[in-house]
Amino acid sequence: MSSSLLAGLELLPAVVETRSFVRAGERVGLTQSGVSRAVARLETQVGVRLFDRNARAVVLTDEGRRFHEHVAPLLTSLNEAVDSAAHSAHHVRGRLRINVDTFFARYVLAPRLDTFLARYPELELEVLSRPHDHAGGLVADGFDVAVRFGEPPPSSLVARKLLETRIITCASPAYVARRGHPRHPRELAGDHECILFVDPLTGRPFDWEFHRGKRRLGPIAVRGRLVVNDVATALGVCLAGHGIAQLMELGNRDLVRSGALVELFPRWHDELFPLYVFHPSRHMPPAKVRAFLDFVVASTRGDL
Repeated sequence: MSSSLLAGLELLPAVVETRSFVRAGERVGLTQSGVSRAVARLETQVGVRLFDRNARAVVLTDEGRRFHEHVAPLLTSLNEAVDSAAHSAHHVRGRLRINVDTFFARYVLAPRLDTFLARYPELELEVLSRPHDHAGGLVADGFDVAVRFGEPPPSSLVARKLLETRIITCASPAYVARRGHPRHPRELAGDHECILFVDPLTGRPFDWEFHRGKRRLGPIAVRGRLVVNDVATALGVCLAGHGIAQLMELGNRDLVRSGALVELFPRWHDELFPLYVFHPSRHMPPAKVRAFLDFVVASTRGDL
């Protein structure tokens, strides 16, 4: 649809209702001659005379009346669609689809979702946890937002760092009682069973490094018969006493405080792992996306 045709269609209701080029122009902010030229262009494009002009009024011809009857509902629908889109930019409603890291969904997001939904009663929320994929397929898969741990690869998505959590090396009291408490990270290269975690970007287990302030130790050549790609699985196996795991402090601090987990090297726990939230565009994100971003930021504040 050309811009001149659309401009003429937008003028049509004003001319029909006011029956005057002058008053129609006052309504839409055009001069009488501007309205006249726009109507003439519309008639040329449509191929029929839409209005009869006389000194007293501008009235629809028979062809113009039929044309208006067909066009008026379409213009109403178009205006309603524009109003609805504009309303969505400021009003939190509709369906919001988010793709969330499984660990974050369970330990940080899930306990707070009821508060978020109660705040926005016109919002429907779809939460999908997919441990294997990255946020790169966000748009293609129809998601509005994604939340992922780890440094993001280059992409067209807007990436916002929410937090950085320490990496702590832990074992269960049962494992320590059975295999002993290593006093230094280098001892892990000896006779200790470690739970290996797959890096989703490389497909290989993460290296085990240890940070203490600006000092960095590693990678340490740890050994283990179990390789996982899910944080909850690594935690469960560690709690069961199978081996030593490097876990995020986020979500696990209470387990250390309660004694369910033993932090093996509290002086070597300064390695940080980031959490990012992704969305497709910085340009005019919908209100529902802005509301969720604010909610996630508030949920993670203080979870360092």
